[in-house]
Amino acid sequence: MKKSMHAVLIPAWNEEATIADVVGSIRSLNSCDVIVIDDASTDRTVTRAAVSGATVLSLPVNLGAWGATQTGIRFALKQGYRRVITMDADGQHLPSAIPDLLAPIATGEADVVIGSCTQRGSKARKLAWWFFRGLTGLDIEDLTSGFRAYDLPAMKLLASKNATLLEYQDIGVLLLLIRAGLRIQEIKVPMRFRISGSSKIFNSWFKVAEYLILTLVLCTSNILKMKSDRQACHRGIL
Repeated sequence: MKKSMHAVLIPAWNEEATIADVVGSIRSLNSCDVIVIDDASTDRTVTRAAVSGATVLSLPVNLGAWGATQTGIRFALKQGYRRVITMDADGQHLPSAIPDLLAPIATGEADVVIGSCTQRGSKARKLAWWFFRGLTGLDIEDLTSGFRAYDLPAMKLLASKNATLLEYQDIGVLLLLIRAGLRIQEIKVPMRFRISGSSKIFNSWFKVAEYLILTLVLCTSNILKMKSDRQACHRGIL
């Protein structure tokens, strides 16, 4: 199955309206393989992704965006890929920007590259960005962007059990990567508005509140671990 050294991973849940166009655009513009992780969809997402040329991994139960993404990373490692790009299935991320995400990794400047587009942010999304930048000290503008490229060390870390209990793929993942000493770079990329549907996190203030609470718990846990590591390092334990 493997033809390229890198693959595009697309977690998808009921994205039949867009998945064929997304997969087709990626394959027409880039020499990389496309892997769609179907998160227990109840529509025709699987059929449309497969017909468009993607390899499809079908999950028996809904794991959420991060669970599906981690499944894709683990599969990519087993297949021998050395880099992966994660993209949303809703058509927001432009396949033409994939080479820009891979460039800093190819030159050895970064282990992780985030495609950033802050103009797309709703009030709810910008509130979340502001809150978690202040809490974590992360110097990243677009904290919730799922358009990312990971090198092999980052893939191995994110495939590990340490990354399994992350409800969302943004803050918890970033803190885990930083704690491991991996280099993160953010680049500006253009994005489109969703072709159809709405954000599964930022579509209501109730969902935003749920997201804030769950991510706050994850952040607090990671921050405490980072402080513990630093203290142990100062004592000469690590």
